[in-house]
Amino acid sequence: MTALAVPALSLVVLVGVTGSGKSTFAARQFGPYETVSSDHCRGLVSNDPNDQGATKAAFELLHHLVGVRLRAGLLTVVDATNVQPAARRSLVELARAHDVLPVAVVLDVPEDVCVARTRARADRSFGDGVVRRQRDQLRRSLKGLGREGFRTVHVLDGVDAVEQAVVERHPLRSDRRELTGPFDVVGDVHGCRAELETLLERLGWELVRDAQGRPVDAVHPDGRTAVLLGDLVDRGPDSPGVLRLAMGMAAAGHALVVPGNHEAKLVRALDGRKVTVSHGLETTLAQLGEEPEEFRRQVRDFADGLVAHLVLDEGRLVVAHAGLAEHLQGRASGRVRSFALYGDTTGETDEFGLPVRYPWATEYRGAATVLYGHTPTPVPEWVNRTMCLDTGCVFGGHLTAMRWPEKEVVQVPAERVWYEPARPFPTAGAAVPGDRDPDVLDLADVAGRRVVATALLGSVTVQEENAAGALEVMSRFALDPRWLVHLPPTMSPCPTPPDGDLLEHPAQAFDVYARDGVDRVVCEEKHMGSRAVVLLCRDEATARERFALPAGRTGVVHTRTGRAFLDDPTTEDLLTVLRAAADAAGTWAALGDGATSWVLLDAELMPWSYKARELLREQHAAVGAAARASTAAAVDVLAAAAARGLDVTALADRTRTRAAEADAFTAAYRRYVWATDGLDGVQLAPFQVLAAGTATGGTTFEERDHLWHLGVADALVDADPTGLVRSTRRLVVDLADPASRVAGEQWWTDLTAAGGEGMVVKPLANLVRGPRGLVQPGVKVRGREYLRLVYGPQYTAPENLERLRVRHLGRKRSLALREYALGVESLRRHVAGEPLWRVHEAVFAVLALESEPVDPRL
Repeated sequence: MTALAVPALSLVVLVGVTGSGKSTFAARQFGPYETVSSDHCRGLVSNDPNDQGATKAAFELLHHLVGVRLRAGLLTVVDATNVQPAARRSLVELARAHDVLPVAVVLDVPEDVCVARTRARADRSFGDGVVRRQRDQLRRSLKGLGREGFRTVHVLDGVDAVEQAVVERHPLRSDRRELTGPFDVVGDVHGCRAELETLLERLGWELVRDAQGRPVDAVHPDGRTAVLLGDLVDRGPDSPGVLRLAMGMAAAGHALVVPGNHEAKLVRALDGRKVTVSHGLETTLAQLGEEPEEFRRQVRDFADGLVAHLVLDEGRLVVAHAGLAEHLQGRASGRVRSFALYGDTTGETDEFGLPVRYPWATEYRGAATVLYGHTPTPVPEWVNRTMCLDTGCVFGGHLTAMRWPEKEVVQVPAERVWYEPARPFPTAGAAVPGDRDPDVLDLADVAGRRVVATALLGSVTVQEENAAGALEVMSRFALDPRWLVHLPPTMSPCPTPPDGDLLEHPAQAFDVYARDGVDRVVCEEKHMGSRAVVLLCRDEATARERFALPAGRTGVVHTRTGRAFLDDPTTEDLLTVLRAAADAAGTWAALGDGATSWVLLDAELMPWSYKARELLREQHAAVGAAARASTAAAVDVLAAAAARGLDVTALADRTRTRAAEADAFTAAYRRYVWATDGLDGVQLAPFQVLAAGTATGGTTFEERDHLWHLGVADALVDADPTGLVRSTRRLVVDLADPASRVAGEQWWTDLTAAGGEGMVVKPLANLVRGPRGLVQPGVKVRGREYLRLVYGPQYTAPENLERLRVRHLGRKRSLALREYALGVESLRRHVAGEPLWRVHEAVFAVLALESEPVDPRL
């Protein structure tokens, strides 16, 4: 057996004459979709895989397909003769364009074997001369394949070699995603050995010294790994000492190191190549000149063997000296290495003769966090999931590290200014040309068709037309996006009972959850109000620092579409009452360690008429009044007709029934209408704690069971003397216990008979995954009379009920799950301190999904 090493992400080019067995080899060694065949492409464009006249179109298609696969990060194999240099050249260029390594696998099979195989194929009518010509071209090409740009060339000499070969895929050297840390990532050191020692000790590392007292290794008692972001050398007082420590830690497996541009230049200088000795290189060369030759050789080999970037922690973290754009991560090419070492430049130079850096981080939209250095900044700041950790230690700034995955920044100050920079080192708060404020949103973040990645449900797609509708609402009516960290999801009703006079009943909701493996559910009273999200800050300082709220504001109360519920003064009055209750109930301590300074609540604000006044006046009241007036007049007319002896009994009965239904319709909406004046008459029923946190972090609570959430709400109710905060009645049902299920059904019957809207059934454990995936977070079961407001006064007529039983709930259920996953995603991104565009992406997607064509009555 002969092992052929192939990078896991590469373009594999099979080279061999017709009849050499390329297709058979590809089918045996690669997956069914990994190979793109020229013959297959000819067939696609001409219906004949042997039509040589279709070759040009076939190869245009082949190159397109290969490009699509490489862009997606998929290993791709090209099955064609590829014996001509021009054909191979185009494929090498294609690989370079997508920053993957080109690999040639040559099937050098004897000419007589290829001729015999070709003759035996009825679909191959060309003569032996074609095979001989291809064979001649192959022989002339063999020695030059490496010079053509192929990173690896495997030559299989003879039939036996082809049959015994086995392709082995190896990850790229940059692919270290199996290393999950935890890591301590350190920015540019530039010869500042003393500061590096101090920083490591502050991070909890224990230094190991040699007989001369020099640090040659460091060990962390918790098994952490250091990651050094390059530019270890130049400018500072002890580059050899930094190298000795870094090399020792790397050799012991205690550190990972990526090269900086200064290491790259040092290697060229140590190799005797012509370089400009400047920017501190002269200092390093002088310092190394005092070291033994053996040490200089070790330094050269160490720096030359470093990989330009590393992908770590299952792809969640990327480290590179100058950073790395998303489309270059996990790939290999000269362009990848150049970006990782030098960054992206505009091609211009500034007044100091230094290159102008392109602010790539302001446009970064990758899923991985990128930690880098290279361009000194006075303060490490997050910009779109990236952070520069070079804080100019050698220029008198700080040496900075980040603990990963904790995302905790640790710094030590420079002992002194070791090197005067060519460009003045910026002070804290100075603007950097070209930087984009991470809190400024870009239309491109939400426009067009979008795919939003969620932890709970994978990718959620937002269609372009839905995004356009949401854009208008968000830009014209919604609150400032900095205050909108969550929009609550829609909710699906339970399945329709197969018979009877009800469209919704708890039995069907219980059955849904039982099938999903949920053993206990909580039934919560469904308040007839309007869904409200309440952001409550403990004080103005938190509101200003965390959410950029203006002076005098301590939070917001908004609707499902992100609009303000109340005017500003009334909002503050409500928040004052709620904050006093939270203080008295000890809510801040209950939600954290006492440092909690804000909380986000999911609630219902009542009465329904407070927000739905126009809907009530123009729709429900108008319908009710018209129905009552017309049916009352009709009843009187029919009564008069009956008095004259006409037989109108059947019509009179139907009319009296319609009159009763009109009265029931009016009574249904009047239950949820009462007068309010400011906060007088207003009630708020919180039922879930969405998130809480401090000025810099936070926690979400979707994995806390619902009784915990309702307990927090009950404490607020008990602590509120004004009566504004209202409780939510609930009942826990054991789905395996028939008696418990019956009790749950009766609870709903009593609730709705007393005028209640109905209830929401939820898995008691809250966030649950079942055999079929993510379980619905809640299913609503509305009462018979309330549904008159939804389906009309006469919906309970038998013929109408039969028609309405056919309710297609699949799209509504899907919408509810997608919006729920997006809602949790926006909360998690917010508490993780991700940039505003990342939070807004998920919030905006919820609003956009509301434009999907779903029956609004469901």
